[in-house]
Amino acid sequence: MHSKVLILDFGSQYTQLIARVVRSHKVYCEIHPYNYSSNDIIGFAPSAIILSGSPFSVTNDKAPFPEKCIWELGVPILGICYGMQLVASQWGGKVEAAEKREYGFAELKINNESLLWDGLKPVEQVWMSHADALSELPECFEVLAYTDNSPHAAIHLKGSNVYALQFHPEVVHSPCGSLILANFMFKVAKLSGDWTPGSFISETVDKIRAQVGDKRVILGLSGGVDSTVAAMLLYKAIGKQLIPIFVDTGLMRYAEADRVKELFAPYPDLNVRYVDAGDTFLSLLKGISDPETKRKIIGSAFIDVFEQVASEYTDAEYLAQGTLYPDVIESVSFAGPSVTIKSHHNVGGLPEKMKLKLVEPLRELFKDEVREVGACLGLPDSLVHRHPFPGPGLAVRIIGDITRENVSLLQQADEIFISELYKCGLYNSTWQAFAVLLPIHSVGVMGDERTYDKVCALRAVNSMDGMTADWTELPHEFLKRVSNRIGNEVKGISRVVYDISSKPPATIEWE
Repeated sequence: MHSKVLILDFGSQYTQLIARVVRSHKVYCEIHPYNYSSNDIIGFAPSAIILSGSPFSVTNDKAPFPEKCIWELGVPILGICYGMQLVASQWGGKVEAAEKREYGFAELKINNESLLWDGLKPVEQVWMSHADALSELPECFEVLAYTDNSPHAAIHLKGSNVYALQFHPEVVHSPCGSLILANFMFKVAKLSGDWTPGSFISETVDKIRAQVGDKRVILGLSGGVDSTVAAMLLYKAIGKQLIPIFVDTGLMRYAEADRVKELFAPYPDLNVRYVDAGDTFLSLLKGISDPETKRKIIGSAFIDVFEQVASEYTDAEYLAQGTLYPDVIESVSFAGPSVTIKSHHNVGGLPEKMKLKLVEPLRELFKDEVREVGACLGLPDSLVHRHPFPGPGLAVRIIGDITRENVSLLQQADEIFISELYKCGLYNSTWQAFAVLLPIHSVGVMGDERTYDKVCALRAVNSMDGMTADWTELPHEFLKRVSNRIGNEVKGISRVVYDISSKPPATIEWE
């Protein structure tokens, strides 16, 4: 049985980062909202509990508080920022608005020995983000560290495994933070770091077999990392019972269907059903330029095509989806689902429509963990580290009308960009890279002739999870080479530009 950490979310923007750091140490954890019920907490049987930060103040009438049972379970507890103030309040400490709010870097000065500090220097850089402060420490607590502005930057309930930090160890701006969290898990809570890709595969295969039995499972296969890893897990669990369906919307990457066929060629009994629906999608998108309308048309058409093909398999009882852990967290987060910036197309509407039960083999994993599992399953590096690709495909990278000619132009330009990234050893130095076709023409010169062809924008960004991103500083010589190739080889594009916008204020995709 693996050690399990319960992370209670009080609305902090950093809560997912806590989980990512915990998982990076091969310890299983789950995020649940602050009001996770006593029965659920006891049923989860946590080996340790971490309390997140929050935009609220514990002095506020509407402040979120956890179920009282967490203090009675006897498991190690670590409070972070707001979580620290909760811990102190529980034992009679006094929290007030700080005389001086503290945001940004601070020097943590360790003044008391603790297992939390194993391997740390006497002074470490940490990241603060708080307007309240602990003004009176409960008598039963001791101070473990302070900063110039926070006399109680780290505290400990004497004779117990309850600790609290005013700073955020989960962010990269606290370089020592990962070690502090590791010390809490391994030195204080005595947890085992044995939640590995190999153990996940073994346990998930058993779960799939127990859930599915001898029934058949339909899977929407896109050629991306998530659906491919899900396919291989299912194949490992149930073999020929799996029915992978690849719908070519005509809006895929260059030669995508051929590459998917090549990827699955070593598995002759994994019979992928290929559906060429390009004409259908292009017909429905004719004359449509609004990005949200594009998404809705594509999402609806995909469901229609997929359902039509899947309905041929009358003995199938399950639909597999590549739902990831961030999707699960978002659906039950402290504040509920975030405001929609843009809609996403998936096969979420299919289970009810087709009366199928869901199988979600990746729902416990973050994206980087999916990649680790893929590598452990023996999938090629080129697939495991493949860049994200939007559900609506190239439709949101062609600004304006979607035509067969525009799709072909963009596929060619994008293929040149991506192939050159591989050739120059730069593909893995950026999180996502792609080309965009703009709805403008630009004057150019080819030989002695004047041209009036289209403009292509190149986009490459670095990001952890897509929530924020910065543009990738690719070498000028590389960009020059790509631009030259696109101009010479893609008839219809005469000008190439490079997008240097970060997110925010821009989004990663153009639409």
